[in-house]
Amino acid sequence: MPLFDDPDRRFAETVSRLSYCNPFLPERLQLERTALGDAFCDEGAVWSKRVHVDDRRANIAQLHQCARTLVDKTRERLMQNAPADAEELILYEDLALYCLYHQYREHLRDTLDQSVQNPGAPVKVRYWKDYVRDFHAWLALPGRSSPTEPDAAHLFACFFQLRRAFQHIFEYVLGSSMSAAQLRASVWQSIFTHDMRRYRHHMFRRMGDFTTLVTGPTGTGKELVARAIGLSRYLPFDLKQQQFENFTGSFFPLNLSALSPTLIESELFGHCRGAFTGAVADRAGWLEVCPTLGTVFLDEIGELDAALQVKLLRVVQTRRFQRLGETTDRTFTGKIIAATNRDLALELREGRFREDFYYRICSDLIVTPTLRQQLADAPEDLRNLIDFMVERVTGETDPSLSDEVESWIHNYLGAAYPWPGNMRELEQCVRNILIRGQYHPAPINAKTLPDDPYRALVEQVASGSLSADELLSRYVTIVYLQTGSYEQAARRLGLDRRTVKTKLDESFLEHLQRSDS
Repeated sequence: MPLFDDPDRRFAETVSRLSYCNPFLPERLQLERTALGDAFCDEGAVWSKRVHVDDRRANIAQLHQCARTLVDKTRERLMQNAPADAEELILYEDLALYCLYHQYREHLRDTLDQSVQNPGAPVKVRYWKDYVRDFHAWLALPGRSSPTEPDAAHLFACFFQLRRAFQHIFEYVLGSSMSAAQLRASVWQSIFTHDMRRYRHHMFRRMGDFTTLVTGPTGTGKELVARAIGLSRYLPFDLKQQQFENFTGSFFPLNLSALSPTLIESELFGHCRGAFTGAVADRAGWLEVCPTLGTVFLDEIGELDAALQVKLLRVVQTRRFQRLGETTDRTFTGKIIAATNRDLALELREGRFREDFYYRICSDLIVTPTLRQQLADAPEDLRNLIDFMVERVTGETDPSLSDEVESWIHNYLGAAYPWPGNMRELEQCVRNILIRGQYHPAPINAKTLPDDPYRALVEQVASGSLSADELLSRYVTIVYLQTGSYEQAARRLGLDRRTVKTKLDESFLEHLQRSDS
């Protein structure tokens, strides 16, 4: 008797792919559909958080039940010495790992909650013996070397990291648009790389060596992205104490634009007594305080003084640094995440940002989309985002409050409002409407809208200061203005109507219309 019959093998292959895919990409839902067939529940095009909606997915429970049934059946055949080649054994192992994770998924969520509720305290795992029992029951097979307790501990640490990473990304990066989904997927990849199988075996030890750079306009959630990555790093499981370190204090943010160069240097590197006026005692900086599994977040890296870029470059290259006023080398063992709203390519050309430093910090690049881009893709998501903002501001999920905000925005700002301040502006809009019943947007900076938008566009193209996406967006807007409809613009551009609608730049369109009038 073969280990898998044809239907079981197809299901096992699908679950194997599903186990290692990025959960925030449409591929995940397509694999769920393939695995479950007619039993699949359509729960949306992307996996995103929604207020008033239970985030427990029916497909997950069904998949676990089907996988568990197949694991038990296949294990019974293996115990009876059914023939199995290497590929079949890998399929069985992937099925078993999938079941093992989902068997303890809610326990892992409780462990995560325990960390948050008791910041700084180690997190004791009360169900470790149960986990080890199931681990050996499913993965210890006749004729194969038995997995060890350290193997079980490493796998358990990976499971806990998966649970934390999913929770942090799901909670911090909001929106049901495809651009928001792609951002969540990009954050997931920054944590686990594009190959999760390789990550589990090798790369989990090395991710702190990669500096992550998050770019995007002001108010698009760059710090939330950084926090999701920083709080989702791999934590080894302490076998002796049967506990994890508490991760909640492992993220160290520093806004570089708010400090002078001397204070930045002191905050980052620390200082010795007498190093400068006011340095009355020795002080450890973030690079020294940050533990091996911690993260230092440098916000507004584009504002960093050239001399400090050189010093930070040394940290990134060699992991060595010195306190201000000291000649002793110290070692940084954590991870660095940097963020900026500046166009670093332009900063490089203008000589304000060092090329060697840039290429050291951009090995892992994440770009946050604007709110306008998200709403162009999914206009209905505005209500969902308003719900989140209302809940954050008031501590309640009151639909009547969201109705009030949504109605005011619809009547006075309209669907075409570009939200230049992005998510941060939307939150302030919600606050203003709840307090004063109205919101007055700040005037658009005249520097961003020159008198002749066509001439400005030519100059930007000549200087190379636009990204490919920005150039396409502005050209699509010009053609749309000339043709007067999405369909005709799409025909002229050789694009589909949906792409034209997504790429249309509403604020640039308004400026073109004013310029032509």
